[in-house]
Amino acid sequence: MPEANSQAIFVIKKKVIAAGHHGGAWKVAYADFVTAMMAFFMVMWLVGSSEEVKQSVAGYFNDPSGSGKESGSGMSGAGQSITLDQNNMDKLKESLEQAMKEMPDFEQLKDQVKMTVTGEGLRVELMETEKGMFFDSGSPDPSHNGQDVLAKLASQLGQMDNTILIEGHTDSRPIKGRDGYSNWELSGDRANAARRFMQNSGLRPDQVKQVRGFADQALMKKDDPGAANNRRVSIIVQYNKPKPKPPEEEKEKKGAHGEAKHEKPAAAHAAAPEAKHEEKPATKPQAKAPEKPAIAEKSAAEPPPVAEKPKKKRRKKKADDAGH
Repeated sequence: MPEANSQAIFVIKKKVIAAGHHGGAWKVAYADFVTAMMAFFMVMWLVGSSEEVKQSVAGYFNDPSGSGKESGSGMSGAGQSITLDQNNMDKLKESLEQAMKEMPDFEQLKDQVKMTVTGEGLRVELMETEKGMFFDSGSPDPSHNGQDVLAKLASQLGQMDNTILIEGHTDSRPIKGRDGYSNWELSGDRANAARRFMQNSGLRPDQVKQVRGFADQALMKKDDPGAANNRRVSIIVQYNKPKPKPPEEEKEKKGAHGEAKHEKPAAAHAAAPEAKHEEKPATKPQAKAPEKPAIAEKSAAEPPPVAEKPKKKRRKKKADDAGH
């Protein structure tokens, strides 16, 4: 028989039900949120940026492929017009130098193309050699190398608002074999031929403002008038006129002029009393002269002070009589 003190054994079984998996949908939503915030901050940054930064960003989106390795530089972009002044003309120089490096014959041309920033603008010099580089000897027509360089320059400069001058120069040696055709005609014809070719390669028709022929009157090497470097074509990118000042600066300027004008009457007013003060001595005798008769009339109308003495004696006499 089982013992009376024996205890029953209870077995407790717990059933654990695992919760369902939440999945990764929240990660997608969070990524979208972060992307939207990044786009928002980028827009806010662009709104507060300068015009130069905006042009750079626009240049990148207009030409994402980065032709000429200028993506994002503001120098590229289909149909975009860029304005250069004295503050950013160095950027154009760097851009043109970079474009020249991409030419296949750059090593042959690098010593014959000189770019300098001057008071007139960016001057690009295409200098000749003894064998000819950009023009055939005695000919106004550009050579193969000349056409390549002019086309590259035209594609870059045609995107800008700046006006262009083209100059032709020769050395001091006279031209042989052509009667009546001198260095004057040759320098002018080369400059005009460069103008014609560049307009056909990207320059706007109204972008070239002057074509000049200097012959041998502006030598690059004055100590050697017959040097080949004196024969050259110069392309000058002119500075644009300064932009009009904002209305706030104009108001401040007008306010300064208004204060200056307001000060002038004060100065005149300050000088006026001095003039009156100087005139007083001349008017004093005239002012005092008529006053003397008035004083005399007044003294004659009033009783003399001596007449009061008898009254005092009478009062004293009345007092004595009253005492007695």
